[in-house]
Amino acid sequence: MSSDRPSTSTSASGSGAWSLDKVRALGTTTDVATAGAIFGLSRSSAYELARSNRLPIPVMRIGSRYRVSVPAIIAVLTATDLDRPPQVT
Repeated sequence: MSSDRPSTSTSASGSGAWSLDKVRALGTTTDVATAGAIFGLSRSSAYELARSNRLPIPVMRIGSRYRVSVPAIIAVLTATDLDRPPQVT
């Protein structure tokens, strides 16, 4: 059984690294396991964080499934200096 999606444990190239292009190729939403893999989390850790509402991105529950916004993942991945207060000049 083949899939056009990268596996949840590694990227499409099999290197284990997720580029922004590979993340964008996921579409508009993805599952929690894939989102966790992008952030370097195991499947079980990603679902544990999703259930406790502690993933660094919002998680949508649709029926019995969890979905994550790909644009939200990209926003987190491309954000810089989130922990540093703005400089006052």
